[in-house]
Amino acid sequence: MPDPADGIGMVWILIIAFALATLASGAAIAYVAGATAVLSFFAVDAGRYLAILPQRVLSQLDVFTFLAMPLFILAGELISRGGITRALIDFSMLVVGRLKGGLGHVNVATSIFMAGISGSAVADAVATTSALVPEMERRGYERTYAAALTAASSVIGPIIPPSLVMIFYGALMNVSVASLFAGGILPGLCVAAGLFTYNAWAAHRHDHPGGLASDMPPLLPTLIRAGPALLVPIIVIAGIVFGVVTPTEAAALTVLVALAVSLFYALLDPDTSFSRALSITMRNANAALERTAILTGAIFVILFAAAIFGYLIAIQDVPQMIRDLVASAGLTGVQYLILVMAILVLAGMVMDAMMALVLLVPLLVPAAIAGGADPVHVGVLVCLNLTLGLISPPFGGCLMVVSATSGVKYLTLARAIIPMFVIEVVILLVLVLFPDITLFLPRMSGLVP
Repeated sequence: MPDPADGIGMVWILIIAFALATLASGAAIAYVAGATAVLSFFAVDAGRYLAILPQRVLSQLDVFTFLAMPLFILAGELISRGGITRALIDFSMLVVGRLKGGLGHVNVATSIFMAGISGSAVADAVATTSALVPEMERRGYERTYAAALTAASSVIGPIIPPSLVMIFYGALMNVSVASLFAGGILPGLCVAAGLFTYNAWAAHRHDHPGGLASDMPPLLPTLIRAGPALLVPIIVIAGIVFGVVTPTEAAALTVLVALAVSLFYALLDPDTSFSRALSITMRNANAALERTAILTGAIFVILFAAAIFGYLIAIQDVPQMIRDLVASAGLTGVQYLILVMAILVLAGMVMDAMMALVLLVPLLVPAAIAGGADPVHVGVLVCLNLTLGLISPPFGGCLMVVSATSGVKYLTLARAIIPMFVIEVVILLVLVLFPDITLFLPRMSGLVP
């Protein structure tokens, strides 16, 4: 077997270039990941190891935590079809609507509440764009600003639990998903605080509407409508953080609550009988199951590819090479972690988040942990970093979705979101330098020492 160090850098550059080229051709990421993973064995002259690959990969995917992923997807699909976005917007209006720039604050607050339900930035972006951007424009906000704020706040979704990317990361890097969920709460709120601050500044600079004279939704009906939806994040966050349920059990409970909440919202229409409400709920459930099956299949193909890459990286002993390079360069733990974050931010500008997770994280993260970084802290940072790629030009997935939904030109939206993107990168740097912010809740709940 040839020395793994010979040409290893060029080989991995070629592998990443192939993945990017295939993605640019329009192929689905699941196919790109699988093809790149298999071809990479031939690229490093390790094709003979493919014979035992199925057994090794299937053993790596036989992880109980993975059951949480399709269940959380199903819960998010059920709730997104159950009409709760309007209820959460009205509730957010009660909380922050009377502030200057109130609807902008409502936009961010809604993303916080939605984050505790769907765990998907794209799903949150679609729901809040359709509901809030036209309303913000009607009340005097520029459509471009409203769309940019919506896209920027969607980043909160995958950081505050539940989070599909954290489940993926936890299984890939063998890190406790419960610890990642607990660790993501305060960083997610820090991102929200940064956006609240920026929106307050923009409201005074551009004289956005809002204040004590703002129209408010009625208190009691709003609380009644929003209450069931708010049960979902309570079940997920409190149950996992306090050790009452595992992430997988929390996901199963969330599906049951989502079904009940969907039925509840269907029954709120006075013209809808119980039998019709039940029929609507079951129809939504069938559509949600179909969508969940499609998404789960694609995700598990990516997981399969990730396991293949993990096997290849182990054969080539790449993490040890990177650790040797870090040691020879004299980088400290924090310095190397900042370097990793910079690489992932740049990668997020041109790569899909899942593809970056599969290709780069197993290469870069082990050296950071070996250098003394806490695995949970690094995991939350990586998940936040990769999520930022969804709003970073030129290929941000959330930017594309918000642009298509709002009607704002993509390049115009990409320019408008730059100040908010910079704020979120600064928050990421603060979290790198102060790991206690991330680790406070996991330590308080006994999930990490």
